[in-house]
Amino acid sequence: MEKKIPMRMCIACKELKPKRELMRIVKSGDDIKLDRTGKLNGRGAYICADKECMAKLKKQKLLNRAFSCNVPETVYDALEAEFLGTEN
Repeated sequence: MEKKIPMRMCIACKELKPKRELMRIVKSGDDIKLDRTGKLNGRGAYICADKECMAKLKKQKLLNRAFSCNVPETVYDALEAEFLGTEN
């Protein structure tokens, strides 16, 4: 019996992809950050690891809907900076 691959949907492009191919953004309390391990506690949202999805996330403020709260612009800027820093 083959192992089931967990699938998640990117909140920007709405594509279903294997969980390992996506980046997780987690909200715990008032803190929102990139979850590299995929194991942090809190509400998670997934996004493709590409510039187009990151730009769409910021432009359309998609985390506001995913986390049902108002996410400050500074959080989007910090996530984008961290994402660009991890890009190869």
